[in-house]
Parts: sequence; structure tokens; C-alpha cells
Amino acid sequence: MSKDPIGVFGRLNAASLLLITPEFYKNFSSRAKGAGKIHHDPANFTMKRAYMHLEGLKIRYATGGRADGPTVLFLSPLPQSILCYDATWSELSDTANLVALDLPGFGKSEGDISYMTFAAQSAFLVKFIEELGLSDIHIVAPDVGMPVALHYVLHRAHKAKSILVGAGPSVQPSADGSLVRKMIGSAFWRFVFALTGAPAFIGGANQLGYLQYSPSATEVSDYLASYSGRVGQVTKWFKGYPEGCKDIDPYLNELTLPVHVTWGERDAFLKVDNARRLHERLPNSALTIFKGSGHFFYQDKSAEFTEMLRSWISGGYDITREI
Repeated sequence: MSKDPIGVFGRLNAASLLLITPEFYKNFSSRAKGAGKIHHDPANFTMKRAYMHLEGLKIRYATGGRADGPTVLFLSPLPQSILCYDATWSELSDTANLVALDLPGFGKSEGDISYMTFAAQSAFLVKFIEELGLSDIHIVAPDVGMPVALHYVLHRAHKAKSILVGAGPSVQPSADGSLVRKMIGSAFWRFVFALTGAPAFIGGANQLGYLQYSPSATEVSDYLASYSGRVGQVTKWFKGYPEGCKDIDPYLNELTLPVHVTWGERDAFLKVDNARRLHERLPNSALTIFKGSGHFFYQDKSAEFTEMLRSWISGGYDITREI
């Protein structure tokens, strides 16, 4: 039998954290058999990853698809990496110009604690987009990528045609799950998450965030390598996100760029109420809530997510809606 990348101690620590997480019990009956369980089938990734040096950092990214198609830029979520988009990447490679970025300090990109703010990430995004000469971009940015994309289109000379965001912070006050509240408000719990490390962080997220999807051992190993020794740093991102939202929430009503708000119906980290409130605030938005999905909706409902994205970049983004 193949080695379990999370390991015994990682699973024990994750289980201990889930014992004090009410959302885990609330969603338990909604989980498909095997959801979040690591499988050991061969993983043949379509996405070919590469590295560049930019702003003094070693950055992991990927490019592919059709150069003459609409450009889609995927930003990495936490505690995952750009590999989480591989199924969608494969399906869209015949129609879209595809780019993916592990944000600085996330995934397998370098970046110290100075990058754990929305503003620092969006400033880096400007440099990355300039480096690749991208324009008219549809930015796909769930989770930690969401406030980066919003900050980018609100406060930078952006090159976006639309953004697709979800499962991340924006509207205030945010309807946060219990684990997120712990990371925001408690130095003790940030210490606990750092102490238990990447195996527990990712193992717990898999159990809490997936209601349908079963990740491969190869995929999870990539996430573990991405966050080994870095959990303490990324928890500081949570500590600062209420402050960071002061650069986003007051400006949402002014954002006329097309926005597709996407969310899992049973998100245990950031509740789906955030999606509806964000949609109401935006002048030009669409809303998709994936039924029976957890926080990682882009994998839980991969086929639906991919078709939604295909339709959006093929012209669906051209929407107008009265507030």
C-alpha cells in the first residue's frame, strides 16, 4: 500500500481539531462516501508547472491551452496549490489561453510574511501580469485569491476583463466559520495551528472542506510540500484580513467590472451568506452557489464549475444588472 502523505500524527492532530469544530458535525451527513479521503490512483496532471524569478522570488506558475483563446488566470487557494485546478485546466485547454499562479507565500512560490496582505499580493500580481504580457484576463480567484483579485481590480491599473471569486473575505462583517474565527482572533490558536503543522492543517481542511471530492496522494503531497514550515506564516494572513477588508468592502458598490460570485452551499470556513451579500453589493455580478458542495467547490463540483467557467469566458461575462 502506498504511503499516506498526511501520516498518523497528522491525522490524529487533525481529528483533535475537528472535534471542536461544530461545522464538521453539521456537514457530516452531507458528505459523500470517501469525500476528503486520499486515494492512491495514478495522477497524470495536464498542467505543466514551471518556475520564474520575479521581484527576487522563485515563483511557480503554469501556462497552456490555446494562445488565441480567452485568457484565464487561476490564483492558488489555501491550503492547496495551482494543482487543484488540473481537471478544469484539462477541459479548457482546447478553448482558452491558460495561466496559473501560486501566489507569493502560498503553494510552491517563495514569499515571506511581508506578502501576507491583500495589498502586497495585488502589487505582485501587477508585476506577474506585466511579466507575461497578459491583458483582457478572466481571473479565477477563490479562497485567499479572492481578496487579491478584488484589491487588484479596485486599486490597480488592472488588465482584467472579469473576475470569478468566492469562498474568501470581502463583505464586512464576514460570516466566518469557527476555525477561521480562531485564526483571526486568537494568538493561542494560531500557535496551535503552527505547532501541529502542515499535515494536520491540510488533513483537517480535506475533511472539513470536501463533501464530494477525493484528492490523490500526489496532489496532497504537493500541498504538504507547499506549506511545510509555513503554517505559522499563513495564519498571520487570517489575523490581518479584517484590516485588509477595509480596502475592499467600502468600494464594492463602485466595481462595475463583471464579477461572478461562486460559493459552496455548505462552506464550513466562510459561510454562503457572504456570497449573497456580496452579490447584492456588486453592480454587475452573477451568482452561482454549488449545491451539496463544501469550501473547495472547484473540485467538489468540478464538472459544473468547469462548464460555468467555459460559459462565462465565452461571453457570459457580458452582463448588466440593476442594483
